Amino acid sequence: MACVAVTWARPESTYADKWDNINVDEVLESNRLLKGYVDCLLGKGRCTPDGKALKETLPDALEHECVKCTGKQKSGADKVIRHLVNKRPDLWKELAVKYDPDNIYQARYKDKIDAVKGSA
Repeated sequence: MACVAVTWARPESTYADKWDNINVDEVLESNRLLKGYVDCLLGKGRCTPDGKALKETLPDALEHECVKCTGKQKSGADKVIRHLVNKRPDLWKELAVKYDPDNIYQARYKDKIDAVKGSA
């Protein structure tokens, strides 16, 4: 019975890893690249293939606490959140309005968000 429970609790798979090698630092250091991704996520601009994949994956990742994320995806997400919270709160707020209008995820991840504030 324990084996069934462990199998049932384990996610079926991870998100596609074909974009795991994107240089997140390069995107965060370039206002043009960062704005392109944010505009894609907000539906304000065209999406690159990786931006489109992120846009499709983000709601599920937020809802399920990134259980299907690869290690690189989790690490990249942490880096992006730290950057947006500390250096681009304007973009963080826009994304929050779009993807968390009821403040569900902001409340769920409050401790994690508070932990990255000031640690850019």
